Amino acid sequence: MKLSDRLQAIANFVPRNSIVGDIGTDHGYIPVYLVENKISKKVIAADISSNSLDKIIQYVKLTNCKKDIDIRLGDGLEVVKPFEIDTVVIAGMGGLLIKDILDKDKVKRDSITHFILQPNIASKELREYLFENNFEIIDEKLIKEDNKFYEIIYARKGKAYISKEIYYEIGKKLILNKDPLLEEFVNNKIKTNEKILEELKDKNTEKSMERYKELIEKNCELKEVLKEYESN
Repeated sequence: MKLSDRLQAIANFVPRNSIVGDIGTDHGYIPVYLVENKISKKVIAADISSNSLDKIIQYVKLTNCKKDIDIRLGDGLEVVKPFEIDTVVIAGMGGLLIKDILDKDKVKRDSITHFILQPNIASKELREYLFENNFEIIDEKLIKEDNKFYEIIYARKGKAYISKEIYYEIGKKLILNKDPLLEEFVNNKIKTNEKILEELKDKNTEKSMERYKELIEKNCELKEVLKEYESN
């Protein structure tokens, strides 16, 4: 089967011979792909939505993967036992929700080795959570689909040091890897900020002036990222 670019990039981070929990599996495309391509020995495909699970049940029936995909209904990591999986995929939801899923059951979280996370929003807050809770970001990848950027984060337990605040917003691995989409991604953020600055420039409230200053500083930091990217 052929995955979308976003799902393919997520699947590419999954280690071979892994036992995977796909949390929020939706249609179950990733579990089937991982089993069919002999990347994973077993996948637990879980979703909080019974409608989504019905979709994956029907989809798995059309494949030869039934014995290697365990379909479970439940919220977050509650569907797995400690040390039952070595890799977790949590994709297609907000960064704050991903953070909450990881934080809700620390015993299960800390029994997992590999974390492949794809936040739709709030990637900055998710990276902050990872670094504050002794995770190390091993790799990252940008994907653009339907005119929207997706950030895919591969993390493991380990202590890492962040030298610049901007690396919470723009993953340093994207710069080091010279990700081909990074320049467009950062310029898009700069342009968005410039539009807001234009709207704020004639407003004289304390809150507006404070926000104006913040965005000026942010754009300076983002331009420094582009310089670092070009010189890397």
